[in-house]
Amino acid sequence: MRMLTKVMICLLVPLLLLPSLQVVEARGTIPGPSTHAQSAALIDVTSGRILYSKDGDKELRIASLTKIMTAIVAIEQGKLDDKVKVTSSAFAKEGSSLYLRLGEEMTLENMLYGLMLRSGNDAASAIAEHVGGSEEGFVLLMNKKAEEIGLTHSHFMNPHGLDAEGHYSTANDLARLTAYALHNPVFKRIVATENKSAPNPNESWEYTWHNKNKMLRLYEGADGVKTGYTKKAFRCLVSSATRNGQQLAAVTLNDGNDWNDHARMLDFGFENFPLVEVAKKEQPVANTDVVTGRGFTYPLTESEKASVTKKLVLTSNRNEVGSDTKAEQMDPSFGLAGRIDMQLEGQFIGSIPVYRKGSYIPPEPKTEDAAIGGIGEISTWAAAWREVLGHLLSP
Repeated sequence: MRMLTKVMICLLVPLLLLPSLQVVEARGTIPGPSTHAQSAALIDVTSGRILYSKDGDKELRIASLTKIMTAIVAIEQGKLDDKVKVTSSAFAKEGSSLYLRLGEEMTLENMLYGLMLRSGNDAASAIAEHVGGSEEGFVLLMNKKAEEIGLTHSHFMNPHGLDAEGHYSTANDLARLTAYALHNPVFKRIVATENKSAPNPNESWEYTWHNKNKMLRLYEGADGVKTGYTKKAFRCLVSSATRNGQQLAAVTLNDGNDWNDHARMLDFGFENFPLVEVAKKEQPVANTDVVTGRGFTYPLTESEKASVTKKLVLTSNRNEVGSDTKAEQMDPSFGLAGRIDMQLEGQFIGSIPVYRKGSYIPPEPKTEDAAIGGIGEISTWAAAWREVLGHLLSP
């Protein structure tokens, strides 16, 4: 029981650090930025709050923005030092290419750089076949991941984004996918890279890839993510930027002026929805013997700050963990006492644990630490432990 308790408590903190991707969308609080896009969305990466949306649930072709899903699935499911072989079906794939040779081998990590910096369709197919056993098998993984994240208006038919019937997503879904992916340190590092070199097994020269994402050079603080274009999808773009410790991601679909529109969208988010400290770590809760186990920040407009409410939910002694184990049998040194639920205008936006004063409070891990092995691993933990933690923290 002692071991079970420690595992539960250690899992609790990283779980609470994950972005809550089904949260309050900013609606009509202030006028949004003007764009030329058919569909657009802006998201705060940490909280998952959609700050702006223009026809955000309209299902459209997404071109190479598809590769955001390809990359995160490959990172979570594959091994970065694996050698990926270019098969006949991946070789000379139409559209943008790394111009890999038939039978050539490259590490999965380097191929991911080629995928995201140069949008190599040959790399996309090679990665899919290696990780999924076949393109079809990998597409199943893509759609499973979409379901897991909660992308209700997305469906994938291939790993590269070439136009295909039944292959679509939305600006809102792509914003949520990007927020999810940017919590993975490998993905985050790759998409922020401007230039990358990789060994070439067939020539004396190395591959050298220059990132197609001009936002990395045009916008202060830009750190991702992916460009896209086909004759039917037109220009598509996902960009991200970090300022003052806050990371935002913008999405536009079918936008002929996307570089400028993204700058306006990101400026809008940083200027109007800064991160606000709603609670501090180890802050005493009035009229109780408990303190907060971590801090909580959330993107809020000036007018919304007064609309955030907090509800303290203390653990009952009669709660059970498992079928016949009483909560009072748990190791008291951990001191977990319950949680504080945060709401904005009556809608849930997040939760933080509270601990008895003087008890052990687990350290707050960095996002990168929480994502060891890929954030999908934590998502798997979340699914497995949700019911147990629900018993522990229920009122």
